[in-house]
Amino acid sequence: MSLIQLDTSKCVRSLSKESACNKCEIICPTAAIVVADNPLPKINYSACVGCGGCDAVCPNEALSLDDFSSTNFFFDFLQDEQNIISCRKNVPCIAALSVENIISMSVMKKEIIFDIGYCSGCDIAHTCHPQILKNYEEASYILEAMENKASLKLENLCYKNIEEPKSDRRDFLRAINLKSVAKTKHAFENEVKKASDELIEHTLQKADIALLKKKRIPEKRKIFFTAIKRVEKPLQYHRIDANEISFTSQKVMHEELCTACQMCYRVCPTGALTSDMRNSKIDFDPFLCIKCHICHDVCEPDALTLSPAYNIKEFFQPVVQNLITFNVRRCDECNSIFSTNSDDKLCYRCKIEDEEARELWGIKEKY
Repeated sequence: MSLIQLDTSKCVRSLSKESACNKCEIICPTAAIVVADNPLPKINYSACVGCGGCDAVCPNEALSLDDFSSTNFFFDFLQDEQNIISCRKNVPCIAALSVENIISMSVMKKEIIFDIGYCSGCDIAHTCHPQILKNYEEASYILEAMENKASLKLENLCYKNIEEPKSDRRDFLRAINLKSVAKTKHAFENEVKKASDELIEHTLQKADIALLKKKRIPEKRKIFFTAIKRVEKPLQYHRIDANEISFTSQKVMHEELCTACQMCYRVCPTGALTSDMRNSKIDFDPFLCIKCHICHDVCEPDALTLSPAYNIKEFFQPVVQNLITFNVRRCDECNSIFSTNSDDKLCYRCKIEDEEARELWGIKEKY
């Protein structure tokens, strides 16, 4: 059975304690993943059934199955003569495929059939089946907005895999090599993990901390970008309801609220939010946004908000947008260069020290 793995350096909860992301916890059908107030998800490996739903909903691909990769599946599926996706054929569960995966395969394959014939009697259908339907509806809606003729279908096929002939003892002995030994060792280690029926805590290691600052684009976004480049552009670029798209966004900056604290683009895991060497602006690339919401979670004044609509044009002609431009000055107190969206003459640090000093001295007015 598959076993879920957590890459703590990719989990957006590692970027800030303010992160409210708990998508993996919500989708897990066996409560094997618990977030609660923990910095990082806790995982009960013995309860994990390897459905892959958490992998699909994770915006930054922090979770993955040890024996199933949606990236590898994408290329394998394109070579498959059939267009059926079934839990009895090629995926642990259809919920293991994200909306980006589905759209990418659809535009390349032209027609995809989801075999949901086994969902009615499945023990994990209470969370996975609604997610399958949600992904299907979102992907269909976006394909229509793209004016793409790709077809998505839900059918009760109840696909049956042809049973492979049993191998004899000689085949088993011939199969023993260094690769198979390593695979057996890995399987044994997984069984040890599953033997413990308790929530395992995860912490950031030194190597993980070094990777936190690295801006990385998820593989599913790379594949999506590659697939979109091969698609004919629509005659008209439609604007869709932002609530109808789960994997990217467009943003609005309220200039009067922004304090130029720099936190939003510093925590952005993909580099969708950026600045320049002088920190004189904030730019935003909608195509790199994975809608993890971390930038909104860390913005104390709520200066950064989601646009109510998304322009499909960003798929085909992505443009970096300037959200705000700052004044760059030297602090009157410490002489450091700082960015500001106001007439402040003190940098952020000196301003706080000034306010604390006035509070200590009992001075209400600025001197």
